[in-house]
Amino acid sequence: MTLKDLEPQLLALSDDEKAQVVQLLSQGKIIQGRGIEKTPGVCGGSACIANTRIPVWVLVDARRLGITESQLLDDYPTLSAVDLVNAWNYAEAFPDEIETAIQENNEELSEAL
Repeated sequence: MTLKDLEPQLLALSDDEKAQVVQLLSQGKIIQGRGIEKTPGVCGGSACIANTRIPVWVLVDARRLGITESQLLDDYPTLSAVDLVNAWNYAEAFPDEIETAIQENNEELSEAL
């Protein structure tokens, strides 16, 4: 079976099923892509999707709030599914860093209100 044969079936999947396919394909594989980078002075030095100002913690927090991967890809048109996989892998590797960034943001929002 080729990708050309699979394409109609993949396109017929729901958004959640497509996200599951991306996760399944990424398991145990090195993901090629833009990766994650930290740049001093950009987004407070937070880990971001490379060449963007989209922090990993923002994506993780959005997912916790129930935003689907499909919605994230719609909301951030410069992101790819590989970028999301890279973000999830980074968050899994550095959970304390991501949790701290989310908490700091929530505290700043509370203070602003």
